Amino acid sequence: MEVRELSLPGVKLLSPAVHRDGRGWFAEQYRRDDYRRWLGVDADFVQGNLSQSGQDVLRGLHLQLRQPQGKLVCVLQGRIQDVVVDVRIGSPSFGRFLSVELDGSDLRQLWVPPGFAHGFAVLSGQALVSYQCTRYYDPGDEVCLRWDDPELGVAWQVDRPILSPRDADGLSLRELRRRLGA
Repeated sequence: MEVRELSLPGVKLLSPAVHRDGRGWFAEQYRRDDYRRWLGVDADFVQGNLSQSGQDVLRGLHLQLRQPQGKLVCVLQGRIQDVVVDVRIGSPSFGRFLSVELDGSDLRQLWVPPGFAHGFAVLSGQALVSYQCTRYYDPGDEVCLRWDDPELGVAWQVDRPILSPRDADGLSLRELRRRLGA
């Protein structure tokens, strides 16, 4: 396993060993003792989610306010642009984002620590995304950060994203700051 620290504190890109032969491939998706060592956190995953989306679908940027979730994200099929935004109160990198491409052909994983908004855009015909969460989903605690907020300046790789009504009507970073009391 190769683990790479990314530009936002605590966000890591993990590249598992993928064993390929004429039958296909095998990779270890998660091993608690190794991941605790690699991630540097004592993350217990309590909920696993799958998301299937078509090309140009943009999901996010989602976060939970009172019960922030850590997420281990992996694309099983297809290709996405994955984006995380630091929304931790008092963080020197508050409001900064990073973007990585995740592809089902290499099974790289993105560790998104609690306190970050998360979203992705589908770059292939469709994508199957798996993510393990450290807290249960609570719809009453979730908010959406506006995907196209000019203050964030995310350079999405889709021209005309397909959005849910909730994602189209997300909060600006300024509104989120007020809501968080920052």
